[in-house]
Amino acid sequence: MKPVQILAHRLRGLLGATLLAAALPVAALTIVDLQPWRRNEEVPLRDAAGRGGRLVLTQLNPAANAWMLLTVQSPDSGRSFIYHLENADPARQRVALDTDVPGRLLITGSSGSASCVLWPGTDLERAARSKLPYAPLCDARLYLRNAVRGNRSTLEATTEFLRDHVWGGERIVGFVKGEFYRDAFVEHAASAPPSLLEPGGPAVAPPPARLQAGVTPSAVLAEGLGIDLGPGGRALVPGLWYAAAGLEAVFVSVARPGELAPPVGHAAGLDAVESVALAYLVAFDLSAFDLGFELGTEHPRLGWSERVRSEVRDDRLPGPDGIDSAAPLVRTGMLAPPLLPRVIATFTAGFKREHGAFHSGALSAVNRGSHYGFIEQGVVFSTLQPGLATLLVFDDGQVEMKTWSRGDEARLATVRLARQNGVPLLEPGPGGAAPVFGALVDRWGAGNWSGSDDERFRTLRAGACLIENEGHRFLVYGYFSSATPRAMAHVFRAYDCRYAMHLDMNALEHTYLALYPGSGAQRGVEHLVPGMAVLDKSAGATLLPRFLDFADDRDFFYLLARKGQR
Repeated sequence: MKPVQILAHRLRGLLGATLLAAALPVAALTIVDLQPWRRNEEVPLRDAAGRGGRLVLTQLNPAANAWMLLTVQSPDSGRSFIYHLENADPARQRVALDTDVPGRLLITGSSGSASCVLWPGTDLERAARSKLPYAPLCDARLYLRNAVRGNRSTLEATTEFLRDHVWGGERIVGFVKGEFYRDAFVEHAASAPPSLLEPGGPAVAPPPARLQAGVTPSAVLAEGLGIDLGPGGRALVPGLWYAAAGLEAVFVSVARPGELAPPVGHAAGLDAVESVALAYLVAFDLSAFDLGFELGTEHPRLGWSERVRSEVRDDRLPGPDGIDSAAPLVRTGMLAPPLLPRVIATFTAGFKREHGAFHSGALSAVNRGSHYGFIEQGVVFSTLQPGLATLLVFDDGQVEMKTWSRGDEARLATVRLARQNGVPLLEPGPGGAAPVFGALVDRWGAGNWSGSDDERFRTLRAGACLIENEGHRFLVYGYFSSATPRAMAHVFRAYDCRYAMHLDMNALEHTYLALYPGSGAQRGVEHLVPGMAVLDKSAGATLLPRFLDFADDRDFFYLLARKGQR
């Protein structure tokens, strides 16, 4: 046994494990230390006076090839400056240091090679001073990511103030949600004349939902739906899919949960309110789109969730991964400029860190409270935890939704993005059988569905699922105007989803989805629910959508038309 191990063993006997943890020092980490595949290139720098410095290019994940850190140690002052660079075309161009000309980058792509001098010179400093979220460098083949303040709604600002600065603030927020947000967004539908809309469209649509025995589908008027479906308006037959106008391979459906068939041999278990509360679903054919993920400027945070039990929290650490800041990386909270011409949809991703860990149940006792993990551009911000529902995209563009396991860590090097959000609503049955409700779907505390065991309320919720049909795979976003997790699972199961997970809840900013038909100056903006427009801004008569035209404090998913398909 090594001397340090002997000392720790003796101290453990004298102090106990808890006091020992507080007594022993922990080395300070940065987010760079969490990247197991990072690779450094370094060249010396020397100024006219002969003083030495260095230039270091750190590829944070060479397989993803998207993000780099450029560290400049100035020869004249010895000070170091770190810049977060983004590759404008990671699929087709590579960036390296020029070993022959110190201070110069070499960019090699399908359109040829180019060089870019960043030291000595003013381009880098000018880009940093610009304060643009994405400042172009090297003829816009690279972008410097600059820190900006993300937008947040008044509701968001108020709840954060209560949680961060008022004793008992979390209980106040919980009381307001329970008393005033229960059924605050519930939508119902009146009967409508026979629909003029034709279900489906030119592309292959997802299969229709399975209805309860004896239910005869008839058109309803979905007045709260903000997506244009063409002639016929919002008169829809529940359970059928309709093509979104102006967008290929995007489909919309409306459902009343009480009309849908439960799994064979099971009761739906819905109450009277959620049985008739409308749900809207939007399906994206993944053969036509690439899925991306961007962290907000503020959320989710990286420190400890206050929900974590004291016995699994290590107070020597600023967060469960040893960090509470993304520095020196920069979180922009908005889409990068090269992607804007291809974007067709965005939607809010998931829970904040304060709710993204477990206070009770088995998951609260392991892995420091099982904080929800997330990865952007192949860079680990928060470790993926076993047992949690996870939406993933791999380096080859494949989208997967599954419960993360220890065995999946062998594939971690190929993960381009990931977002965990609680436990599954639907998961595969035993031995690969038909999907079943998640094991914790009715366990409010153990499933971390709404904060604590005594907050069993229906509320506005959003979730996502995957559907496979006729060789096509669909990512489905579900908006539930008033539902419990069981109602969400019931709806997703009736639509033949093979896996489903929760996203966020309680307010329109947390369940936001927008579509962008058209392109360029003719790009339109359609919100799933018209009230979501309050999260956008305007400049004169021009609407500036959240996540596209200004930074936001929340993380989000986005869908891009594959190149050549828009």
